[in-house]
Amino acid sequence: MEYFLQNLINALQWGSFYALIALGYSMVYSILMLFNFAHGDIFMIGAYIGFCIASLFILLFGSAVPGWLVLILTIIVSMLLTSLLGVLIEKIGYRPLRNAPRASAAITGLMIGIILETSNIAIFGTKRIAFPSLIETVTYNISGVFITNKKIIIVAISLFLMAGLHFFIEKTKWGMAMRAMSYDFLIIPLMGISLNVIAPLTFAIGSGLAAAAGILYGLAYPVLDPHMGILLGWKAFVAAILGGRGSILGAALAGFLLGFIEIFTAMIFPSTLRDLIAYSIILIILTARPHGFFGKAHSSSLRL
Repeated sequence: MEYFLQNLINALQWGSFYALIALGYSMVYSILMLFNFAHGDIFMIGAYIGFCIASLFILLFGSAVPGWLVLILTIIVSMLLTSLLGVLIEKIGYRPLRNAPRASAAITGLMIGIILETSNIAIFGTKRIAFPSLIETVTYNISGVFITNKKIIIVAISLFLMAGLHFFIEKTKWGMAMRAMSYDFLIIPLMGISLNVIAPLTFAIGSGLAAAAGILYGLAYPVLDPHMGILLGWKAFVAAILGGRGSILGAALAGFLLGFIEIFTAMIFPSTLRDLIAYSIILIILTARPHGFFGKAHSSSLRL
């Protein structure tokens, strides 16, 4: 039981990364009916921006400011800066292609991702860098289950951001406009809601969440790599599909589910078979529910 609970905690932490990244994929698809394939690299850029911001705060304030406060400030500033990057990507990369074939937008996303990767390599080099240790690790032994304060912080911040996004989508006028636009982005602009406002806002929120995931990933695994966003980005894309295209709740739940499947698969089988078994399970689920957990069979036909 202790071993099971230990891996359950690890799965919650790992699933938090997938869920936060998958939300960005799902939000963009729900508005523009395209997948931002550069989103995994936005996650990577957000982690590196967090590295720069955290290093700057440590240089300026040293030990005069508590580590938890530096972490919060780093997350806030990095989310804002990465959100601006998301807006820029939407305006330059995707806005001119709104009426183009979807394949053109997909290829553009891949090219944007390559540009982000190579730009990052040009600035920081190809070597891995260590994310600053903002918080000293404290381990709690609860009936034989070891939980670190960092894991608690990561899961708590992730859930807080997801709850905040849910509140924004469901309770604010901007969220109502985004939900309306996701239903029909051709008719809703005739009612006074501009797609040129909602689309950048969607990219900004998704990019900000990816930046938060990058910083939390750096907190858990303090080694940053220029290509770190490729694999996590594609797996989060799978989670967005599994949750149901355009479903915020589905993307979050599928992200955690994917984390659970990967961790518990590695617990039972050799780690080399983790991806094979985990994604075979997802393939079976999608075979039974091809539109994902919360996707609707008619959702894409409404936008053709």
